[in-house]
Parts: sequence; C-alpha cells; structure tokens
Amino acid sequence: MLDFLTVPAHTVRMKLILSPHNVTLTKAIEDHIEKRIDKLEHIDRYGITVRVCLEHDVTKAPERAFTCSMRLSEPGPDLFAEDSEADLYAAIDLVTKKIEQQIRKRQSKFKARNHTVASQDKRRRQEAEI
Repeated sequence: MLDFLTVPAHTVRMKLILSPHNVTLTKAIEDHIEKRIDKLEHIDRYGITVRVCLEHDVTKAPERAFTCSMRLSEPGPDLFAEDSEADLYAAIDLVTKKIEQQIRKRQSKFKARNHTVASQDKRRRQEAEI
C-alpha cells in the first residue's frame, strides 16, 4: 500500500465519480470531463473527490435538456455547481468554470485573511519602535 507522504504530490489524483442519468456515457464525454477535472486539479491540489452527475430530461425545454452538477470535496466546505444547457459539453464547461471561480474566491479570501494579519503585526511592530 502506498503512503501519501512517500508519493509526490503531483501523482496523487482526485477521485472521480461519474453518475449518468438517461445519458449514454461515451469515452469522449468521459475524456472531456477528465480534462476539465485535471484543470481544476492544477488550480487546487487539495481536492479529494469530484462527483459529476449528468442528466438528460426530455420533459424540459430543449434549450435546458442536459444538466450537469459537480461537487468538489476538499478540506472545509464542499464546492457545488449546477447548470442546464442544450449541449452536454457546454453544461460541463460551464459547471467547471463555476467551480473554478469558487476555488479562486476561496483562495483569495484565504490570502486576504492571512495578509491582513501579517500587515497588522507589522504595523504594531513599527508603532512599538516609534
């Protein structure tokens, strides 16, 4: 059994769980999703599991027939996004873009919070010297 500490970080991959509902899962669709997940993995390496649910609802209007939802599990709250489009590939792309925006927002909040603490400490040290 491999230990996560001995394996380089770039070789550990997120676990991908695909759930198609009324959609035939082809190799092309699976490759497209994996390519998008790799992009997310490049941005945020702390992701543990990605659940992708693909649905086709014939009762909806044709312009919203395909629904893609994605849940990214990582330390802290999970990230979730969902979108409906006429094209399945477009729905996958838009959901990935939404998750990417949520990752970037979380990272910038974290940096801002840490930066604020550091700048306050520096300001206090400078005021103590005066």
